[in-house]
Amino acid sequence: QVQLVESGGGLVQPGGSLRLSCAASGSIFSIIRMGWYHQAPGKQRELVAAITSGGRTMYADSVKGRFTISRDNAKNTVYLQMNSLKPEDTAVYYCNADLIARGSGRYNDLWGQGTQVTVSS
Repeated sequence: QVQLVESGGGLVQPGGSLRLSCAASGSIFSIIRMGWYHQAPGKQRELVAAITSGGRTMYADSVKGRFTISRDNAKNTVYLQMNSLKPEDTAVYYCNADLIARGSGRYNDLWGQGTQVTVSS
């Protein structure tokens, strides 16, 4: 069974840092794209950052210069380093992947369970 497992959320003060991790487990053949989305209460889920298999990255304007997305292909893992956190970054963060699994084909919209990030003093 292919799934995404997130970790690293928590409570942090404004200006602080957190690092989120998302590991794709199961029989993975290839990961095309992985990304992070967030969803604040009462708001729609929005793209935060994404990275392609070729290493191309994209960021929401609100996080440019503060967040960095990276991936470890050998571990099928993507990371989101979040610096200079602000209260408005508070949300549930979800990992998303477009990947190909051995034996079961392509999962083009696979989601993790989400991890809460709270930025508050």
